[in-house]
Amino acid sequence: MAQSLAEVGVRGIAILDVQPEIGDQAARELSEQTGVDVRFYRVDVRDGISIGHTIQDVVDHFGEVNVLINAASIADSNIKAEAYDLEKFRRLIDINVTGTFITAQACAQQMIRARIGGSIINIASMSGSVVNFPQEQCSYNASKAAVIQLTKSLAAEWARHGIRVNSISPGYMDTALNRVPGLEAQKKI
Repeated sequence: MAQSLAEVGVRGIAILDVQPEIGDQAARELSEQTGVDVRFYRVDVRDGISIGHTIQDVVDHFGEVNVLINAASIADSNIKAEAYDLEKFRRLIDINVTGTFITAQACAQQMIRARIGGSIINIASMSGSVVNFPQEQCSYNASKAAVIQLTKSLAAEWARHGIRVNSISPGYMDTALNRVPGLEAQKKI
């Protein structure tokens, strides 16, 4: 997604991730390939205070924030609902739903303050609209359904500020999230 933004001529990109080794490398490589000013910020999307400070740092460096692609997410697959650990369920919801809200809120506050409008794109999933049986992933499906409804609500609230809020619900793609041994049987199906 950052590569696509660089290709269409954005002047700066901030990559936020909890994993510094992945984020640092991605920012460095993208900047070298495209000449775009790409910065990495290590942050946990569940930490509202840290996200607020980070978005302010982004604004201080780039001058404004006018596009957010909100893609932080985790998935727990092939865990039967009756055996799903409650703390794992809470963690997934906290990252996928609460983290999406916290990041969108921090960016929208900057957009509203600057009176520039903007675009927020939340990455949901087809799993927010359908059950991908036989894959057992009730928490992921519930979280992505929540992201879809959150998106609709934020779009209605922030339209008056010139902020568009949309979601994209992709199907399965060959990403690190899906390269786990537990999904091999489902991939064959």
